[in-house]
Amino acid sequence: MKHALITGITGQDGSYLAELLLEKGYEVYGIWRRKANVDYGNIAHLRDRLHLIYADMTDPVSLLTAMRISQADEVYNLAAQSFVAASWDTPLNTAETDGIGVTNMLEAIRIVKPDARFYQASTSEMFGMVQEMPQTETTPFYPRSPYGCAKLYGHWITKNYRESYGMFACSGILFNHESERRGMEFVTRKISHAAARIRYGLQDCVELGNLSAKRDWGHSMDYVRAMWLMLQQDKPDDYVIATNETRTVREFAEQAFRAAGIPVIWEGEGIHEVGKNADTGKVIVKVNEAFFRPAEVDVLLGNPAKAEKQLGWKREISFAELVERMVRHDMALVQAER
Repeated sequence: MKHALITGITGQDGSYLAELLLEKGYEVYGIWRRKANVDYGNIAHLRDRLHLIYADMTDPVSLLTAMRISQADEVYNLAAQSFVAASWDTPLNTAETDGIGVTNMLEAIRIVKPDARFYQASTSEMFGMVQEMPQTETTPFYPRSPYGCAKLYGHWITKNYRESYGMFACSGILFNHESERRGMEFVTRKISHAAARIRYGLQDCVELGNLSAKRDWGHSMDYVRAMWLMLQQDKPDDYVIATNETRTVREFAEQAFRAAGIPVIWEGEGIHEVGKNADTGKVIVKVNEAFFRPAEVDVLLGNPAKAEKQLGWKREISFAELVERMVRHDMALVQAER
């Protein structure tokens, strides 16, 4: 039986990956941080099937202990300060966790079990001010946030450990992927939850930032499958995981309100743009400059051709289904709250 260690196991990707590995017969270990109040997050339904270890990406000794306990054959590093906006408020913590934390994990593997296979969660935010369209594994990086910069360090240190120590270390350059388990602070979940609350009369409108920002959105369930496939190959490599489709935040909002049964019409431009309920004329979407980034990433679009060819990976959940699943989930959540 294979052993797997997942950092960030209580998050969106960590929970879906844990489910996938359990289905495949793995013994699954997860790293989580000690809190005053125990919070299982997205793995509450799995907690009796997992081995949870208290550790922290900024504490090398705790990671060494986690490797000794788990004796992991595969390590999936999903732990991160993953909210781009917050990285401007906590740039040093983001650097320690998302950058140096990767080195701490790689060192723990190298010392305890150097034959373990390692997956690093890289991100499309490393492309930032994009240098070519679409982005591939060879596109130059130009990060535009402390988060993107920290992740770029993690990406390159993973490549260096692979080339310097012969470790089986891969990076998945994952483009935006969402789900019903996405945190409320992320714009996609903010939209889907607001659409549900507005549908049931519990909220008047939602305030958003740059409605013209374009992203390549997929579902987390498809993307964790790609993570697993990377560690099943004969040789380690890095892969872009994306849909090769781009949508604006405005389009995401339109799709979400449509799924909630609310048609939207748009008026104005830029910071003066609003979305109105086409049936009632009420404003349900407003632009708020406070939600704009200090340095904006205008468009991200990934080409997953390499992953499709070499891994046999293909996304299965469409953009429309992704948004509809999120809205259905939040509508059920809001109904339960009522």
